[in-house]
Amino acid sequence: MGNLITCSISCDEWMDKISQWLDKKVGYIHDLEKNLATLENSMVKLKAKRNDLLRKATREEDKGGQRLEEFQVWLKKVESLDQKVDALLDARDVQLQRLCLCGFCSKSLRSSYRYGKKVFLSLIDVVQLENRVFQNVTDQVVNKADTAVIEEIQVPRIIVGQEAMLDKAWKHLMKDGVGIMGMYGMGGVGKTTLLMQINNKFSEERCGFDFVIWVVVSKELHVEKIQDEIAQKVGLDGEKWEKKKKSQKTIDLYNFLKKKRFVLFLDDIWEKVDLTEIGVPFPGPENRCKVVFTTRKQGVCSEMMAEEQLEVQCLAEIEAFDLFQKKVGQKTLDSDPEIPKLAKDVARKCGGLPLALNVIGETMSCKKTVEEWRHAINVLTSYATEFSGMEDKILPLLKYSYDNLKGEDVKSCLLYCALFPEDDLISKKYLIDYLIGEVL
Repeated sequence: MGNLITCSISCDEWMDKISQWLDKKVGYIHDLEKNLATLENSMVKLKAKRNDLLRKATREEDKGGQRLEEFQVWLKKVESLDQKVDALLDARDVQLQRLCLCGFCSKSLRSSYRYGKKVFLSLIDVVQLENRVFQNVTDQVVNKADTAVIEEIQVPRIIVGQEAMLDKAWKHLMKDGVGIMGMYGMGGVGKTTLLMQINNKFSEERCGFDFVIWVVVSKELHVEKIQDEIAQKVGLDGEKWEKKKKSQKTIDLYNFLKKKRFVLFLDDIWEKVDLTEIGVPFPGPENRCKVVFTTRKQGVCSEMMAEEQLEVQCLAEIEAFDLFQKKVGQKTLDSDPEIPKLAKDVARKCGGLPLALNVIGETMSCKKTVEEWRHAINVLTSYATEFSGMEDKILPLLKYSYDNLKGEDVKSCLLYCALFPEDDLISKKYLIDYLIGEVL
């Protein structure tokens, strides 16, 4: 006889398996009310955990961190499960009303079984997601970014007509062959505002830079002041730094920055800035660093060896009037039918200069009679003739704004501000002392 393989399972074992199977299936219906309550409570805890982790992740992102893909997948699962559980809980009352015989049976057995099974399986998913351990948010939820936190600079509330220029400047700056870019134009044309927007754009794009550094240079060039500002931005400042000589600061900055990828913004330079003297490695394709500056003189762009030289021009007439109207305010423009036409004449006197349009617009925002607007046109016209030989065309416009200040004390306060260095912080205490001296 051939070999026979026999497989015997005892009757008790068969009965145990069948009993477990029935308990599980019946449990979908019998334990439905309990499972629903547990599911609802567990979902509340899961969403609370999600919200806590999101807040922590957001704080780390504000410091330059980046969410891990694993955490993003977890968030998506929670969101999907949240919607699924909401649908199950919405149908709770209808399904519970179908139960009978103390929950051991249902008026619609198939429907209750399927619903109970979904509730049970969803509960398992919720518990698994809730038990996902993120011991350290910094390490497991957020990756520390290689790039430093970029300080955004507050730009003027109203900006008109710079969208195309911003897009053009950004594209030129991001070219691989561009290490230095200069933006030139007359005073008040909006160079600094444009530079601010480029700086802030790096907080959105990042582009792999370690440091984005902003320094205001101004007419008086002080190399050590620039060194100190750069050191402060990259974390080299401190008591030891302050004791170092300029030559040592140059060496320290160079040895630090040569290992980094940086963007350096130099606002308002009037002459060539020697990057080597400061300690800034020359930007180029090798280190992929960038230097961007603003200046009133196109010749400075050549002296700085800028690969890209962009002229920041005055606003076109339509854009200029749009900005002027926003600064004046619709309430003033509507105060007399003739004022909108006169406003166009005043805006033309500003020559498309954003600074002039802002200053004169604010000055005219309280002028609600035709006589006041006609007087402004006459004054600006006469001043334009009086100052026609001056390179700075904005002076007559600023003088009109100065003449409209209320009270000689306010004018005196503004004039005393001229005693302080350009772009320097003005101490209220010192300014008050000067004004007291004026009275005495």
